[in-house]
Amino acid sequence: MRGVGGIGSEMAASKRKRPDPDDDDAYPAFANDADPWKAHFAEIDAVLDRTTRVLAGETPLPKSRSHLVYDPDQDEAEAEDLWLDLVKRTSHWPAVAAAAVAWNAWLDLNLYTRLPWLGLTMAASILRARGLTNHLLPLAAGFKKSKFRPQGREGAKEKLDGFCSVIEEALEIANKDLERLILARELMGRVTAKTRSNSKLPDLVDLFLSRPLVTVPLGAKLLKVTPKAVDLMLQQLGGALPRELTGRTRYRAWGIV
Repeated sequence: MRGVGGIGSEMAASKRKRPDPDDDDAYPAFANDADPWKAHFAEIDAVLDRTTRVLAGETPLPKSRSHLVYDPDQDEAEAEDLWLDLVKRTSHWPAVAAAAVAWNAWLDLNLYTRLPWLGLTMAASILRARGLTNHLLPLAAGFKKSKFRPQGREGAKEKLDGFCSVIEEALEIANKDLERLILARELMGRVTAKTRSNSKLPDLVDLFLSRPLVTVPLGAKLLKVTPKAVDLMLQQLGGALPRELTGRTRYRAWGIV
């Protein structure tokens, strides 16, 4: 769970070998019945296969640690245990206070300096686990927008006030995203209301609402239809179709952003 092992470094090495995604000549010509993500999924499958063998004891676990997550000059294991102990000891606190203390402790322990957003994600997970939210709040985005920048000299009240300001900004961002999703659902719902009962178009709409982006191969795979059928449904949405994200003639993707 802590990412100990060479799997991350192997994935990083494989990523460096990938062709430039903007180099059209590095990819085969587009065809509706082709899956442009096949090579990428094959790499992921290979990593998962190696992980399975390691967990099953078939492959010895290397002692090296992934430099994508861990700082080679630090051992976070002890700091992780201290942080988890603090989370456990504050489990009976109000959710916001517990999350604020957890984030402050994360910063004090200097955990995962290469992933500065992870501490706020863990704080958001505490809010969700305590039932204060149904989904992870975008606290990292809220922190970026807020004026609060911890210096390490703040008192308990200042730290809590600062964390609350981050939550307020995150809630504003989340509400705007929610309004955007509601509007997109209403626009696409006007089109789906005119379709037949066996149409897959409502399922495609649900896909747009549940994924950051949708491609033709992804839609074909999840909806169990042909890529051509997805193409036709995209045309059927017309003006209600979410924004095209890639700006390319091949490997196009759409999403509600």
